[in-house]
Amino acid sequence: MVRRRGPLLLMFSLLLAALAAWVANQWLAARVVAAPAPAQEQVVVAAIDIPLGTKIEERHLSAISMLPGQAPKGSFHSASDVIGKVASSSLISGEIVLAPRLADSAGGSSLASVVDKTMRAVTVRVDDVVGVAGFLLPGNRVDVIATEKDGLGTQVRASTILSNVKVLAVDQTAASDNKQPVVVHAVTLEVTPADAEILLKGKTAGAIQLTLRNPLDESDARTPRPEPPKAAAVKAPTPVKVVAPEVMVLRGTQLMRTGTAIALSGQPH
Repeated sequence: MVRRRGPLLLMFSLLLAALAAWVANQWLAARVVAAPAPAQEQVVVAAIDIPLGTKIEERHLSAISMLPGQAPKGSFHSASDVIGKVASSSLISGEIVLAPRLADSAGGSSLASVVDKTMRAVTVRVDDVVGVAGFLLPGNRVDVIATEKDGLGTQVRASTILSNVKVLAVDQTAASDNKQPVVVHAVTLEVTPADAEILLKGKTAGAIQLTLRNPLDESDARTPRPEPPKAAAVKAPTPVKVVAPEVMVLRGTQLMRTGTAIALSGQPH
């Protein structure tokens, strides 16, 4: 009889434990208030790759949800704030669109919107050699080497006149999505007004050659210009002493010189 009672008590204990667990779970569930999901905000991203100089359209954009305060500074929350602007640098698909990466079109061409306020766009004619065999793409950095013959035409002088110049466009495109080499006939460079004069002078005086730079190289490769010869020191002229003329007056046996009487030993002349 005792042996039969043991298993029954064990089963009864397990049943009570399960019942207690269920009651406790129901009691806790009734008192736990579901926390509301935090509100999220929409952030504008690039839906596709957007090349440099592209005017933004609705098809270029998408949106993602982010927690409040997590969006980077300069981001946009509405696609209408981005449509119509021009990409001043290339954007990849899924990248958050930031204000510093865009420029206002201001009703002008897309290339004019990409040019910095303090810079100028200058186009130079090139061939397949000057254009680095067609490997130049918008956004690349180049150095400009000018060659010039001397007066006799027997010697050629080469010097790097501009360094770390940004390529804005090749031919009539500012897009850099083409990864295959293309022979171009013109390259548009972004230079300062002073560098624009240097570039045009170098092209007029001789020929120019573009050399492609590594994008991580920030060094200045310009050839140092020779210092102008120092002008010889000019000596100040020695002041000339002006001597007042003497006036001689002969009166009898006396000679008057500049108002001073000089005795002539009483000998008449």
